Amino acid sequence: MPVIVVGADTDLGSSIIDALIEPDREVRAFVTDIDESIRLKADGVKVALGDVSDPSHVGGACLNCFSAVFITEAAQDGRERAFARDRFTVLEGWAEAAREAAVTRVIWVDASGELPTTGIAQTAVVDPNNVQDVAAEVARLDDAAGI
Repeated sequence: MPVIVVGADTDLGSSIIDALIEPDREVRAFVTDIDESIRLKADGVKVALGDVSDPSHVGGACLNCFSAVFITEAAQDGRERAFARDRFTVLEGWAEAAREAAVTRVIWVDASGELPTTGIAQTAVVDPNNVQDVAAEVARLDDAAGI
């Protein structure tokens, strides 16, 4: 079942992508960094390149995905965001994108605890400050029968 990682061009996102890549799994990435998109494509990842604050673009990339992994660092780092300036508004756009794309499972990678409601029953939060191997935990949650 397809999985997308939004913010795959962060350090955590890159390690999560590496943990998710398997022969029988379609892995997608949403990135802003063109160099990272080239690297990911070479690894067999389907890549959407764009502005992480554009919920319609994120939603289009999420279509037909079972899981969406949202790296919240990408909502507040130094990258350009033209559609929303503050972190929470970007995250609300991601939650909306997941709902509209009918994603079944959302996995937030976040240390702040300040997240919007997704309205998606299968939602989990992985706190990188409390989990030793974040990438392995995200892969485990993606593989689980339910969360």
